Amino acid sequence: MTTTVAIAPSRGRSETGALLVAGIVLATLTEAIASTVLSLGRGDIIGDTYATPDEFAWLDVGYTALKLIGFMAVPWLMSRINPLGLIIASTLAMGAACGIAAVTFRLDLLVALRMVQGFSGATLLVSGQAVIFLAYPRSRQPILQALFAMGSVVAPATIAPALQGWLLDSQSWTWIFFSIIPVALAAVGLLLMADGPMPAGTARRPFDWIGFSLISVALFCLTYVFSQGSRWDWFEEPRILWLTVIGVAALLTFLGQQLLAKGQGLLDFTLFRSDDFLFAFIVSFVAGAALFGSAFLIPSFAVSVLAFTPTDAGQLLLPSGALFVGALLIAAFLMQVRRVPPFATVPFGILMIMVAMWMLSGSTSESGADDMMAAILLRGFGLGFLFLSITLIAFSNLDSRNLASGIGLFNTGRQLGGLAGVAALQTLIDHNVAGNVAVLGANVTAGGHAVIDRLTATAAMLAAKGMDAAAAGRAATSLLGRAVTGQSTVIAFDTAFNAVALLFVFAAPVLVAIKIGIARYAKVRAARLLDAQGRSHEPQSGVEPDGGSGVIPFFAEVSERAENRPQNDDQAQGEERSDDSDNNDVAVALSVG
Repeated sequence: MTTTVAIAPSRGRSETGALLVAGIVLATLTEAIASTVLSLGRGDIIGDTYATPDEFAWLDVGYTALKLIGFMAVPWLMSRINPLGLIIASTLAMGAACGIAAVTFRLDLLVALRMVQGFSGATLLVSGQAVIFLAYPRSRQPILQALFAMGSVVAPATIAPALQGWLLDSQSWTWIFFSIIPVALAAVGLLLMADGPMPAGTARRPFDWIGFSLISVALFCLTYVFSQGSRWDWFEEPRILWLTVIGVAALLTFLGQQLLAKGQGLLDFTLFRSDDFLFAFIVSFVAGAALFGSAFLIPSFAVSVLAFTPTDAGQLLLPSGALFVGALLIAAFLMQVRRVPPFATVPFGILMIMVAMWMLSGSTSESGADDMMAAILLRGFGLGFLFLSITLIAFSNLDSRNLASGIGLFNTGRQLGGLAGVAALQTLIDHNVAGNVAVLGANVTAGGHAVIDRLTATAAMLAAKGMDAAAAGRAATSLLGRAVTGQSTVIAFDTAFNAVALLFVFAAPVLVAIKIGIARYAKVRAARLLDAQGRSHEPQSGVEPDGGSGVIPFFAEVSERAENRPQNDDQAQGEERSDDSDNNDVAVALSVG
């Protein structure tokens, strides 16, 4: 769906512009806290709601699925509703849903509230970023997008886990939801005082209910499969198999229906005419897998292996937030002041993340926060360079008609990449733990001298503490089994850390090849365009050439434009204005040639 949102830049004072950006960042912070509430508070919520693991899963599935669905639907909402008003309404909805969730223990109501939070979060991310892009000139976008990333990327990766861990240990999980309310109110207050950009008059089009229904079914099924597949050993469970079949079928049907819609559907295919967006969209899957996968591994390792408390596990990632923010600001300075192209910092960010994951792969059961801190800081530094770069690569060449759709689609790719990455890592850990226990257990034989010495020493220690000899012998055997399982878990997590590093080792050449292929295709397309215009300018038999006026008509991509012909005069005028620069560039090239 082509979203014809055009926002006139705000001409108010710089103070009101600062209020607008600050309000949007605070609004995205509410989504950051709500999106990670289940990462550390899972056990507490299950205990208070008396939910089974299957019932509890719907809290996570409902939030994520509605967030993904919102990414696809919000661009259409922005064409009907004032974007600033949409942000304010979504922030209030997020705050209200969190406030109600904090005072209820009904699981069905919590699931419904999580769905409201997911859709509100998607609205805040898409509309907030789109407003910043459209309300300010492109020359100022590096620093503005760095500020936006502090609320949308840095906060859920570093700040939110630390806040939640402290609240879980000192209060309860309900206080995590309570903490969102003042942030939401502060964001709304700033946005109401800000001199918000006003939407320009745009053409409206009907909502694609068929496409929306198909993509909703697909995203809901795929979210459940990625979130719960590892628990059920994937396709060994018929439920997972059938949901996968339904989800893939719905997705393929959606894509076919969008092609037949010829520009009137939910998906805006004009986005993929931008070579930069196409490349960044592909990278978003890998970046999402790296961000969400590493954010899943580090706290899980700290809690399950190192026996960290929720507070300690949350604070483990907090120092990396400073490096994350610093990298964002350094990258913004290089791009905005030094005019460094965004592509230049991508390899550096990837290299930093690879090295950090490789360093974490050497962790043991005796490791502590100090041993892991260097790698965690390096990870935050690399993520800062990577995410700002791909953001600017993806959206810098989009116009007001398809910017919101591009932001929604990019976030969808990043979220799906994160879901797939976490699911793959969880499965890798589960299978490796079982395999490592079998291998290590096979070498722990009852007659081995080392085993006998270990059991004897442990039993003697327990007997010295007052345990009778028979019970001490059984307890020593149990402790030895736990040690084998613990070492198996450590090895499995080290393998998972290595897997994230190897992801970039294999993905980097593929991405480079894709970038080269896209660039070559763009050159071939440009050559065909010039050749077609050259032939159209040649005089035909029986037809006199234009009387030396020197005006070269522009006939590029006639068939493509005929297929996507505007539906009304307003849209036609907007497309003509957006094509002016392209026409002038080609005309100049031809006249010089």
